[in-house]
Amino acid sequence: MTLPLIAPMLATPGTLPPAAQDARWAYETKQDGQRVVVYLPGDGSVVLRARSGEEITAAYPELLPIGAALGGTAAVLDGEVLALDEQGRADFQLLQSRMGLAHAPARAARRAAQVPVHLVLFDVMHLAGHSLIGQSYTRRRARLEELGLAGPFWSTPGALVGHGAQALQATREHGLEGLVCKRLDSVYEPGVRSRAWIKIRNMHGEDVVVGGWQPGKGRLTGLPGAVLVGQRDAAGRLRYVGSVGTGWSEAERTELAALLREHASDVCPFVPAPAAPGAHWVLPRLVGEVRYSTRTRAGLLRQPSWLRLRPDLTPGESTADLPDHLA
Repeated sequence: MTLPLIAPMLATPGTLPPAAQDARWAYETKQDGQRVVVYLPGDGSVVLRARSGEEITAAYPELLPIGAALGGTAAVLDGEVLALDEQGRADFQLLQSRMGLAHAPARAARRAAQVPVHLVLFDVMHLAGHSLIGQSYTRRRARLEELGLAGPFWSTPGALVGHGAQALQATREHGLEGLVCKRLDSVYEPGVRSRAWIKIRNMHGEDVVVGGWQPGKGRLTGLPGAVLVGQRDAAGRLRYVGSVGTGWSEAERTELAALLREHASDVCPFVPAPAAPGAHWVLPRLVGEVRYSTRTRAGLLRQPSWLRLRPDLTPGESTADLPDHLA
């Protein structure tokens, strides 16, 4: 069967629905992986396409057996490919070693033996020759669960109707990326970033010391495009934890540029020095507060954004619970 190409529906960043509307929404765990649309023609084969539409089937050979999971029933499914850490949580850094191998099947097979992936399925858009995109989330979800898709490398996690505040709190307590809220009466909108799906990312906040900056480009020429930040380890050394390039207003960026020029230095304050092309170093005297989603296993901040300067703190106060090899 020739299946229609369907772009994945996207969620809009936001907050929990009002408590009075809680029962009108379903809540699913937000996964930190690679979004995929799964095409099952019903002939035992499978095609995986990334959000961009690129075919990536060969990157994940352990998922090929799902092609026979529905027998002769053809389907188009929505899901996420994950790599799990020792605690069973999605680890995007692990997954990165699997991504980009769609054109290197031999390497993909070797990596699959070392870092197997797991496919979580959360929607069905086409089934047995019929489009389901015009049906409600409730009906699509019921059809998906009826398929019983569970295997060695794939599953269909449950969704919780109502109790959004409790669901969000549970994701925070278990160190998960966040929550996706889906309106029960919503249709599937291919390729649309819809308000009918709301994503809430659990973010963390920490204080950091500014140790350098990289120049901006275009309209940011002459201003910092990103600041290079660190945190003190137990021995007092400033360990590099990442590059922050978002979160400022134009006025705040201009103010920060003046402060960075005032604290200019020829010496890199980080131990060891990070690979940062074109970096300008500064005396490690400015403390800022940033938000970020998670840390990599190397201790770097993922998706950091700037919140504010902290003139009330001294650089020695910005210590952190760094990984053992950085402490």
